[in-house]
Amino acid sequence: MAETLGPTESIGPTAAVDRRVLRRQMLADDVYEAIKTMLMDHVIRPGARISIDGLAREFQVSSTPVREALARLESEGLAVKEPLKGYRATPLLTLAEFDDLYRFRLLLEPWAARRAAELISPEGRARLEAELANAVEPTSIDYAGYKSLTAHDNRFHSLIASLSGSEQVRQAFERTHCHLHIFRLHYDRDIGPEVLTEHRVLVEAITSGDPTAAESAMTHHIENSMTLRLRRIYE
Repeated sequence: MAETLGPTESIGPTAAVDRRVLRRQMLADDVYEAIKTMLMDHVIRPGARISIDGLAREFQVSSTPVREALARLESEGLAVKEPLKGYRATPLLTLAEFDDLYRFRLLLEPWAARRAAELISPEGRARLEAELANAVEPTSIDYAGYKSLTAHDNRFHSLIASLSGSEQVRQAFERTHCHLHIFRLHYDRDIGPEVLTEHRVLVEAITSGDPTAAESAMTHHIENSMTLRLRRIYE
């Protein structure tokens, strides 16, 4: 009769190390998501100092995953590290910064949509249609209820930039992290249906290979976001 291995004998040293690494990564991801939610919902106020020790106590973890999370959030522009002072939450966009961001988007994204329509392939059509099919309307106005649509919006615009064939354009767009900064403005968020309607128009124009319609749809989409949905919060 073959000898039966006990529970500890069945796991080799490499597997045990892999599981420890996986658990550590899961913990770091959980802490990152928790702090990100606090920043997005203004539980940590824009511009406020972020206490690493305080967060570690709140989450009952060591300071290591908190520091790792803040480094990730710094790369997204949601936290800023000050020499000898630690981290602060990034202030909200000023009106000048908001206008500058949208001027940049209007230069970049209509061109990307036009090029995506000119270059569209069967694979590109499938990717755009799949992304649109996976979009979910917000379930509430806080970050927990809204982040699925926010993530879709970011993936959708990044995909169009990628389908333009320009890696520089894709990277330039993604470096703005514009969807995170826009969400933090706490505008009227009952806009999920109209955003998805505009996305459907964009997908139809790009997948049909109509560059003029694609460029126009993207311009319309960004201008609506800027003037109808967001800029009024500064008034």
